[in-house]
Amino acid sequence: MADQVAPGTVAHEGDTGAGELDAQTAPSHVHPTHHGRPTSWVAACIIIAGFIVGGIALPIGPTWWLFWTGAGIVVLGAIYGAAVRIFDDWY
Repeated sequence: MADQVAPGTVAHEGDTGAGELDAQTAPSHVHPTHHGRPTSWVAACIIIAGFIVGGIALPIGPTWWLFWTGAGIVVLGAIYGAAVRIFDDWY
């Protein structure tokens, strides 16, 4: 706690005072960024598109055939996600 910036002090970009991290003071537990595979993003986009279709269907009627079409798109996206092993992206 002794190496923290004093209360009321803000370190700005380019400052050379306390609060800046360098290679020696950076935390060692920082994980590399992990953004997922493109196939996983396709699965997520299909599922999101299904939710959007189903969500639009409710306030405009409700238009039940469009709602169930959206639900079907979500199910297809979930099946595709399982096929490409989307949960392997979680670490």
